[in-house]
Amino acid sequence: MEKRTDSANIWKIIAIAALCLLAVVSVLYAKAAGGKGASPAPAAEAAGEAATETAAAETPAEATGTEEPAETVKAEDILTLWSEDAEARQELTAYMEAVTDEGSADYIPEEDRIAVFDLDGTLFCETDPNYFDYMLLVHRVLEDPDYVDKASDFEKETAQKIVEQNETGASFTGLEVDHGKCIASSFAGMTLKEFNDYVQEFKKTAMPGYEGMARGEGWYEPMLEIVEYLQANDFTVYVVSGTDRLIVRGIVYDSPLDIPMRQVIGSDETIIARDQGDTEGLQYVYDDDDELILGGDFLIKNLKMNKVSVIAQEIGTQPVLSFGNSTGDSSMAEYVTSNNPYKSLAFMLCCDDTERENGSQEKADKMYALCEEFDWVPISMKDDWTTIYGDGVTRK
Repeated sequence: MEKRTDSANIWKIIAIAALCLLAVVSVLYAKAAGGKGASPAPAAEAAGEAATETAAAETPAEATGTEEPAETVKAEDILTLWSEDAEARQELTAYMEAVTDEGSADYIPEEDRIAVFDLDGTLFCETDPNYFDYMLLVHRVLEDPDYVDKASDFEKETAQKIVEQNETGASFTGLEVDHGKCIASSFAGMTLKEFNDYVQEFKKTAMPGYEGMARGEGWYEPMLEIVEYLQANDFTVYVVSGTDRLIVRGIVYDSPLDIPMRQVIGSDETIIARDQGDTEGLQYVYDDDDELILGGDFLIKNLKMNKVSVIAQEIGTQPVLSFGNSTGDSSMAEYVTSNNPYKSLAFMLCCDDTERENGSQEKADKMYALCEEFDWVPISMKDDWTTIYGDGVTRK
C-alpha cells in the first residue's frame, strides 16, 4: 500500500515538473517570435498607411462618409437668355458666388436660401389687356353660357368695370377687392378639381395681344431661367402673388414653372366641406362622404403689406431674395432687404419693352426711380433679355 502511494506521488511530481517546463518553453518561444517580428513592423505599418492613402484617393467621397463642398452652378450654364452685360445678371451671379461659398462671410446655409417672386409682371404676362384673373372673371360672368344667367348684379357690374378699364384705361377705387369678392362668389360650390379644370380650359384660349401664344403660355422665359438657377443652387422658391391663390395654382399647374403647390401663396377665399352649409368650421366635423368646395367668401387681397404678413405666417423665415415689378411688391422687397441676418437683394422688373411686350415707358421710368431710391436692382425687359416669350411669339 505504501509502495503504491509513493509511486503516485512520484508521478504527480513528474507531471508538475513537465507543466512548468512547458510553460517556460512557451514563454521563451513567445519572446523569440516577438523579437523576430519586431524589426519588420515599421515597414508593414508604412505599407498599410500607403495602402490606406491610395484607397482613400480612389474611393468616392460618399463611401468614406465625407461630403465634398457643393459647387456653385455657373450662371452661363443656365442664364442663356440674358445679356452678359446686364446689371441684374451680374449682381445675381456675384451674389450667388458669395452666398454659396462656405468660406465666405456671406455664406447662407441651404435651409435659409429662400426667394420670393411676384407672379403678374414678374414671372408671367401681367396684362393682356388685363390681369389673367380679371379676364377670367369677365369670361365667367359675361361670356360663360353656363353662368351668365346666374351672375349677380354685383358680379356683372364688377366685370363691366374691368371691360371699361380695358377699353379706356379708367381706374376704379377698390376694384381689386371687388374682383376678389366676385371670383369667390361666381365659383362658389365648385370642388377644387372642378375649379382647376376651369382654369386649365381658360388657359387654352388665345392671348388677344399676341400671335402664337395662349393665355397659359405667357411665361417670361428669362425669369424661368432665374428660378432654375436659384433651385440649382439649393434655393427654395415661393410665388407670393396678389392673384387668388387657387388661380395661381391653376396657372402653375402643368407649366414650365417647376415648384410644388405648397410654395404658391396668393389672395384667399373660403374653402368648406360640401355638407357643411352655414355651420361654422369650429362646429362641423368633416366625414368620409365630404369633399372640399369653394365657400364663396373672399378673405384677403395679398398685396403690399399683406404680402409681408403672409410670408411671415406661411414661410416663417425671412427670405433673402425678392423679385417683383410694382409698388404692390415694395413692402416685400423692403422686408427682404431690411435687418436681414444674411446678405439680401431685391430685384424689380421694369416694363420698358414696348415692342415684344405690352410695356409702358412711363411706368418703367417710375420703377427705375424707385430702384434708385431704395437700392433695388432693376431688370430691363428691353435691354437685359434676348427674348421674352421665346421663338414664334410676336406682339400684334
